[in-house]
Amino acid sequence: MKCASFDRIVTAFEKNALAVQEAKKDGKKVVGQYCLYSPSEIAVAAGAIPVSLCGTRNDSIPAAEEVLPRAICPLIKSSFGFALKDSCPYLSAADVVVADTTCDGKKKMYELLAAYKPVFLLQLPQVQNDDALAYWRHQFELLIAYLEKEFNVSITEQKLRDAIKLMNRERMALKAVMDLAKRKPSPITGMELLEIGFKTSFFPDKEKGITMMLELADELGKMADAGQAGVAATAPRILLTGVPVGMGSHKVVRLIEECGGSVVCLDNCSGYKKTRVMMAEQGDPLTEMARRYLDVPCAVMSPNPRRYEAIRELAADFSVDAVVDLTWQGCQTYAVESSSLKKFVQDSLQLPFMQIETDYSETDTEQLKVRIEAFIEML
Repeated sequence: MKCASFDRIVTAFEKNALAVQEAKKDGKKVVGQYCLYSPSEIAVAAGAIPVSLCGTRNDSIPAAEEVLPRAICPLIKSSFGFALKDSCPYLSAADVVVADTTCDGKKKMYELLAAYKPVFLLQLPQVQNDDALAYWRHQFELLIAYLEKEFNVSITEQKLRDAIKLMNRERMALKAVMDLAKRKPSPITGMELLEIGFKTSFFPDKEKGITMMLELADELGKMADAGQAGVAATAPRILLTGVPVGMGSHKVVRLIEECGGSVVCLDNCSGYKKTRVMMAEQGDPLTEMARRYLDVPCAVMSPNPRRYEAIRELAADFSVDAVVDLTWQGCQTYAVESSSLKKFVQDSLQLPFMQIETDYSETDTEQLKVRIEAFIEML
């Protein structure tokens, strides 16, 4: 159910790369980030623009496969391919890249990426306890020291507090849009949810992005109140979990909806993981920042109980009829975790479950369509 507010976001997105370049001419620095574990607040407190980096398209993968093993996941290959081809305007604009050791493939790719851009690597702990929290906080201290030196700025406690409030407002605005899909029927399709989550991650002007998302939530809410639905009332409601998805790697979301399903919740880095947990605005800002980011329930955490807690909560909140777990080929952590997730969804939530393992190409589209059609018909 697209509307004027949706169209304004799409139009603004098309001008974002130019807006980033204009901001750089005015002296702004740009910090590129690949993962939700990278704290946008520190970049904002440094007076820089945090931008998401590209890794969701198939056309950059052939160049990457000349250097990287073909068996590595498409997200890593796509990201590195953009660096090789210098075809991502946001990576090109980035003064530094903040990366993190979320998996073995990524951290080794970042070593190669350092030949193209300055890379600061956050050493991500892979347990979620107090020892890890102290270590993770220290990693943020090191990042602050690095950006202060690189950008010749001072990152004060007050700047961190202001940045936390700004990013919380951005999370709440995006959450307001995604929460619309709790309605039955949802006033917004899964593809629209994905498009909004993806495109708003590139806005250099955070206040502008927040305003546009709140306007969209308000306009869509009013349209839904007036009885206008984005999907059929009978469409089975799907929670999509697993690996990150973006525009260009949206094949499975598109197929689910073409087959009659309604993706009402994206429990991944493209969706609800961004917004599910706000950051505490009281207390020591760096500790609260470390606590919030360490809470992200990625499959690289071992064990990863918070992913199951999140899915239980979201499945109830969004009244889902089934869970689809998407895994990119070569992504070992999500592939292995899918087995225990299946047991959890089927036994504890009493919901149908399907795992899909694929890549960014269209070579298996018809095969996937047959599987998804059969799954949707069963619901």
